[in-house]
Amino acid sequence: MADDHIGGVQSWTETMSARERIRSVALTLSEPRSTNWISEQAETAWSTTNQELDDLVDRGQLRQVDAGESTLYQPDYTRLLFDELRRLVEEHTREELQAELTTIAEEIEDWQEAYDVETWEELEQSLADDTLSSSDIRERRDVVQDWQATEEDRRLIRHALELYSDIEATRERMLDAADRATS
Repeated sequence: MADDHIGGVQSWTETMSARERIRSVALTLSEPRSTNWISEQAETAWSTTNQELDDLVDRGQLRQVDAGESTLYQPDYTRLLFDELRRLVEEHTREELQAELTTIAEEIEDWQEAYDVETWEELEQSLADDTLSSSDIRERRDVVQDWQATEEDRRLIRHALELYSDIEATRERMLDAADRATS
């Protein structure tokens, strides 16, 4: 079995179904893409890709964009945002989210101190420094990407904390209504 894998790593065609690969590609698009493009990236048949994309549109997870004679697909970014906020509230306590904000703040402070900058933009500007080695540039570029992702996480967690009480109250109302309906 190990001979079937390059370097002992399984390819995603071995670990994920065709529909899972299509969803993985389609729901992470940063710009609208065609069925052909998604099919190639997901390594799936066009017909399977087209059917899964239609299902994702019907479920409200993707949007169709008309581009002349072709149809492109992109995630419904608003829905993805609210799904992520809901997931954060349902899977974490308020205290866990607050603790994560503390961890994020410490991580950013460490980067600020290590590179003597205040923002990831300042660190990005330092990439043009002629005195940096290629490994230093690569390290700083990686930190810039991590810093951007960390700030995005912080923004989402802040939103989740702002909405925490409202989402919990809504969920409790839904559970109460379901209990009354089944009693």
